[in-house]
Amino acid sequence: MAKTYFTEDHEWLRVEGGVATVGITDYAQEQLGDLVFVDLPELGKKLAKGDTAVVVESVKAASDVYAPVDGEVTEANTALSSDPSLVNSAATSDGWLWKMKLADESQLEGLLDEAAYKAHIG
Repeated sequence: MAKTYFTEDHEWLRVEGGVATVGITDYAQEQLGDLVFVDLPELGKKLAKGDTAVVVESVKAASDVYAPVDGEVTEANTALSSDPSLVNSAATSDGWLWKMKLADESQLEGLLDEAAYKAHIG
């Protein structure tokens, strides 16, 4: 069964079978405004927690999206290349950014659950 985690940097991860699907939260996309470009990671790229994985550009600014845990990129959401607004309309579903194979599942323990994330954004 999939379990969802959140970071204080406004990323979400849905973890199932050692693979995390990662995106930004609804709160984050609201702060950014309409996205016009998403720079996706290369398949096979190894990310360490805190590395810049994706750059999203909106009409307001460009923002880095960080790897929430260590892992290797297994898939990127190529639909965003032609339609970056999917992140705005469906941030926590069709607007996911990348999938990664987890290197160390114990890193998930430091992340927030939904209640803690909602308290964080207050």
